[in-house]
Amino acid sequence: MTDPVPIPDEELDEIEQRAHAASPAPWEAFIEARDHTAGDDFIRIGGFDDAQPDMYIQHYLGASSVRVPAADLDFIAHARQDIPRLVAEIRRLRAVTEGGNTTK
Repeated sequence: MTDPVPIPDEELDEIEQRAHAASPAPWEAFIEARDHTAGDDFIRIGGFDDAQPDMYIQHYLGASSVRVPAADLDFIAHARQDIPRLVAEIRRLRAVTEGGNTTK
């Protein structure tokens, strides 16, 4: 594996802004037969806050809808919580290393 190019602070700011602009956390994937026994697969937005709509994601192959893999729904749902944590960890590590010198 090659060393990744460092993420410039400006790009990190943009990632953080997109995360803050998204619907409120937590997001949680619900997969039929894994997490509930009837209905569609979906992502619950904002926990038990009934004011937030659930998110339904579809894959299409031609004109036919095909089931979204559970791993994709889990990834999307967890990204809402994971991205802000990862951004915060990058910022923390940058502050610790080299006296806070960043890639600007």
